[in-house]
Amino acid sequence: MSESGPGQIHDVVILGGGSGGYAAALRASQLGLDVVLIEKDKVGGTCLHRGCIPTKALLHAAEVADSARESERFGVKASFESIDMPGVNKYKDGVIGRLYKGLQGLVSAAKVTYMEGEGRLVAPGTVEVAGTRYQGRNVVLATGSYSRSLPGLDIGGRIVTSDQALNLDSVPQSVIVLGGGVIGVEFASVWRSFGAEVTIVEALPRLVPAEDPAASKALERAFRKRGIAFRTGIRFSGAQQDDEGVTVSLESGDTLRADLLLVAVGRGPNADGFGYQEAGVNMDRGFVLTDERLRTNVEGIFAVGDIVPGLQLAHRGFAQGIFVAEEIAGLAPAPLVESGIPRVTYCDPEVASVGLTEAQARERHGDDNVQTYEYNLAGNGKSQILATAGFVKLVRQKDGPVLGVHMVGARVGELIGESQLIVNWEAFPEEVAQLVHAHPTQNEALGEAHLALAGKPLHAHA
Repeated sequence: MSESGPGQIHDVVILGGGSGGYAAALRASQLGLDVVLIEKDKVGGTCLHRGCIPTKALLHAAEVADSARESERFGVKASFESIDMPGVNKYKDGVIGRLYKGLQGLVSAAKVTYMEGEGRLVAPGTVEVAGTRYQGRNVVLATGSYSRSLPGLDIGGRIVTSDQALNLDSVPQSVIVLGGGVIGVEFASVWRSFGAEVTIVEALPRLVPAEDPAASKALERAFRKRGIAFRTGIRFSGAQQDDEGVTVSLESGDTLRADLLLVAVGRGPNADGFGYQEAGVNMDRGFVLTDERLRTNVEGIFAVGDIVPGLQLAHRGFAQGIFVAEEIAGLAPAPLVESGIPRVTYCDPEVASVGLTEAQARERHGDDNVQTYEYNLAGNGKSQILATAGFVKLVRQKDGPVLGVHMVGARVGELIGESQLIVNWEAFPEEVAQLVHAHPTQNEALGEAHLALAGKPLHAHA
């Protein structure tokens, strides 16, 4: 067994090269620390190779298909022939490849010691990879997540997770999507645009159940219009596949039949088998527990990303990676506020939010101390041009700052930047109402909503 240099102790050893891990590596190196980054697959992790980037590439291809199919609505003569999945996959893989090459260059330029292999925490401060031990004054655990299934539901054949769904070489004629969260509704949206018949099964009472109920209602209305079927408040009980398709049984006694079953019931923490518990790290249901400064109970060991309880978002892991690097370097950065992290679901229409839902705000501040306002995109010029429906909903503390922004509509994910500034900087509606929003943009919808909440609606009724 060899060491990384005779008795060499690095400033930081990072286990996992996804969004959280590589961000920690780049920022720590930037701050002059000696960094080792260990990744068993490819730097960039799930987000770049099997998650955010490939799914959004598929969603853009789906948008192009819809634009071609609906072109005459805008006075353009075009024809939609079919979906060429090998062509779609070539486009998707090209996007991934270019980003991966760029990220490899960044890691190399940062002079990070990059080790490809499966690492294991063999002692506090020591990670072993293929017989070589790397010692660090600080260790960052960043091993990400995996696609979960349900007990007794084996993945294989016509039963797939998002990992397999990203590489299909043809469009299924019909799909059942098990799970109405972010992953489920995004794939449902893609496949419907590609021409498949889609049914979503969600055990909770509404689609995107983590969002404000108003957003769920608007998305459900839009999905009905698009011909996407969904069954909410009904639990899955079993699935059987044969050469022709998959039969899904529900606890209600109903059965559904389709070519393919996508299991989209969330992602689990990828923290088992890495020696965390053996090294004394406190865990709960597979997650690594940390304090607000992302420190575990073991001195010198930090954790970031999907293995830490909370929102499983690439940009959360990225921000946590930067935070931990700065914490190790002694910069004492401000802790991340979970509710202030923006959230976007990239189906059609998009759902975007930041801050508290109305229910969370009322629970925290009391019913009498919360005000809300919904601005309908029907009054927004750019939304009319894009032929999208939806709204901007604001939640504010009475006589206080905006606590949450919730939006539904085409491209509203692009509005989340200003929205997160409003929430995180605790802006008052009256302050936002003073800002000039360019015309005609969807961004104006944020301005109009704040004008209304400030008591001076112009393109909206009070």
